[in-house]
Amino acid sequence: MIVLVLLGVVVLAVGGCVCAVWAERGGPRWVRAVAGVTLALGQLLRQADRNRRRGLNSGNSNNNGNGGNAGGD
Repeated sequence: MIVLVLLGVVVLAVGGCVCAVWAERGGPRWVRAVAGVTLALGQLLRQADRNRRRGLNSGNSNNNGNGGNAGGD
């Protein structure tokens, strides 16, 4: 079952990428709409990843007062 879900996600991602390329070449209105949704979701995922990484880095920056460097150089 999980394989089918993952396969569906991959198919949607590839389809969105195809629509983005087609929209750049002047595809129909529905292709431009799908491309816009795909690009917006990609931007949201990149922003979420940046925020997640920033949160991880800020949590480790004050370990033992030496910026996270366990060796104490």
